[in-house]
Amino acid sequence: MVLSTLSLSFVSFAAFAQNVAVVNGKAIPSSYSDEAVKEVVKQGGKDTPELRNNIKTQLIVGEVLLQEAEKQNLASTDAVKKQMEMARRSILIDTLRNNYVTKNPVSDNEVKAEYDRLVKMQKGQTEYHVKHILVKDKATADSIIKQVSKNPASFEKLAQEKSLDKASAARGGDMGWATAGDLVKPFSDAMVSLKKGQVSKTPVQTEFGYHIIKVVDSQKVKIPTYEQIKPKLKASMQYRKWQEYEMGLMKEAKIQ
Repeated sequence: MVLSTLSLSFVSFAAFAQNVAVVNGKAIPSSYSDEAVKEVVKQGGKDTPELRNNIKTQLIVGEVLLQEAEKQNLASTDAVKKQMEMARRSILIDTLRNNYVTKNPVSDNEVKAEYDRLVKMQKGQTEYHVKHILVKDKATADSIIKQVSKNPASFEKLAQEKSLDKASAARGGDMGWATAGDLVKPFSDAMVSLKKGQVSKTPVQTEFGYHIIKVVDSQKVKIPTYEQIKPKLKASMQYRKWQEYEMGLMKEAKIQ
């Protein structure tokens, strides 16, 4: 009888050790806490007793609230059903993506080959720090060019007020650094013809509209070392690989 009691106690203790807590008879597995800790550590945090205690408290509170939601049968409402279906879709798609990346990694040899290709392509090239103002018609562009020629310092303010390219407009028309190959040909042709500080004297027409271009500065392309760019380049190549897989599935799909 004593042995039986001790055995039952051991089993109960073992079961408890596998759980963070038991709320109203329902266990919260320790794996929930472990996963939460992993995420914190992945983001730079430390696995400490205090962290685990905080996570335990959050899990307990969450379980209490979940049980109350289930008691009120909230899962049966249309709004919750829609949200749960959207969450299910998102989780499945994320899992598909993670599985694909795991099974189809970009190798270091592939990254090095891509780096060498980029170095060969960009070596000796010039990059330009460029700003622009994009408008719909030539008449508006001509008017802005006249204003800028009278007051060169007005370019940034006019970009904020007039440019249809809202992303760069918020920065006074600043597009950052780019090489000629990064931009559409009419734009790049005009850009490379300008010297530091110059603004295009005539509007430049592209498929997007009419541009007034200002070259802030130019320099020879600075090529980072392989080790400096490797993580970013590898991530970019992995993303492109996933996109190719995604497009392949889209081509095979029957879409009506």
